Amino acid sequence: MIGYVTLGTNDLARAAAFYDELLKEVGARRLWEFPRGIAWGVAEDKPSLCIMTPFDGRPASVGNGVMVALAAKSREQGGRGHARGLALGGAGEGAGGPGGGAGGGTRQDATEDKEHPTRPPPPPPEKKPLMPDYP
Repeated sequence: MIGYVTLGTNDLARAAAFYDELLKEVGARRLWEFPRGIAWGVAEDKPSLCIMTPFDGRPASVGNGVMVALAAKSREQGGRGHARGLALGGAGEGAGGPGGGAGGGTRQDATEDKEHPTRPPPPPPEKKPLMPDYP
């Protein structure tokens, strides 16, 4: 459902170096580059993560409560991605929670954007009729 997620940055070069290294873990690569930003993904027809300087020219700021979930294939891969993000200068912000954290928990990247490695969601539960006794 997500086409792309854009995170604002005030330091494009620093954010680019961070995400170039971090996103290797999930097989992502740079898909598009333009003067104000970069987009990474695994394929052009899949969701991507973009880092850009703001359109309005004002400084990017942290949106408190905003988080991006980066898909991981397993808890182990999520944990490796989290550890790599911390090693690249990110800051931990807590362990993975009941929403399916993939072993890594939430972190801020080196430019203070928040992201959370996660695993694919479980399959939806079997649908049951809303009114099972209705004829």
